[in-house]
Amino acid sequence: MAKTKITVNNNGSLIISGDFEMQDKNGDIYNLGGREAVSLCRCGLSKNKPFCDGSHKGHFEHEAIAFDLPPKK
Repeated sequence: MAKTKITVNNNGSLIISGDFEMQDKNGDIYNLGGREAVSLCRCGLSKNKPFCDGSHKGHFEHEAIAFDLPPKK
């Protein structure tokens, strides 16, 4: 299977695809129903958190352009 890839969308969600699993703060695994990709909310408006339900439309602005982080201290 492909490695995990995270795509940051303009004005929207994070899409995680590839070989991954998700767990909650207690270590319980989310049943993703066989999906190989999911969209995660990053605006805080979704009623289906941590998953995106499209509530961000018109309420969240971010241009997703990659950049380098400063060196780790």
